[in-house]
Amino acid sequence: MKKPLIGIVPLVDEQKESLWMLPGYMDGVSQGGGVPVMLPLTDDSASLARLTDVCDGLLFTGGHDVSPSLYGEEALPVCQVCCPERDRMEKVLLELALASDKAVLGICRGIQFLNAALGGTLYQDLPTQRPSPVEHHMTPPYDQFGHSVSLPAGSPLERLLGLRELPVNSYHHQAVKALAPGLAAMGTAADGIVEAVYMPGKRFVWAVQWHPEFLWRVDENSRKLFATFVRAAGDR
Repeated sequence: MKKPLIGIVPLVDEQKESLWMLPGYMDGVSQGGGVPVMLPLTDDSASLARLTDVCDGLLFTGGHDVSPSLYGEEALPVCQVCCPERDRMEKVLLELALASDKAVLGICRGIQFLNAALGGTLYQDLPTQRPSPVEHHMTPPYDQFGHSVSLPAGSPLERLLGLRELPVNSYHHQAVKALAPGLAAMGTAADGIVEAVYMPGKRFVWAVQWHPEFLWRVDENSRKLFATFVRAAGDR
């Protein structure tokens, strides 16, 4: 059987005028049985339609803050650097992926973007808008655990891992505020912040707030997440 081809949204460095990629995204997909490929940065619908057609699954990576305009808000001073090009690209890419029922995995910014694009809202800055004793912004190294996430009984992630409490790492300052219609929570931190979502009715549309791309070498649960995504991408 052919290995599923996974298209990965690029990371953007404006100062260096470059696109780049963390090895963990690529390696996480590879160890899960897929073939990773970094996508170009474009919002051209025809190009993205061709790429979506070729790819078996799509990985929405971390990175810039999601533009508040995407969920109908003005940017607050605490909102950090946004990347409108990524927002436009990912909006088209997500619409194409959902229309063709492609497997989708969102990580960090990925869960935030999915929620905003589908009609939800975000905290622009957790420390100022939702202070909490939970450490959502770890310091390096990131291949360690920062807090735990509660998984509801019967949720897809709980069924996959067989756990009700999942230790995770954490490195973010934005998060899901109002959950988008069509998404369901399948993991929350102790302070109530939504840490994992899925889209009922779709073959595989999952997103997590933590960083399995940093954890997969030391954490079997992160390896299972990547492998399940890749397997879903190939099951067509």
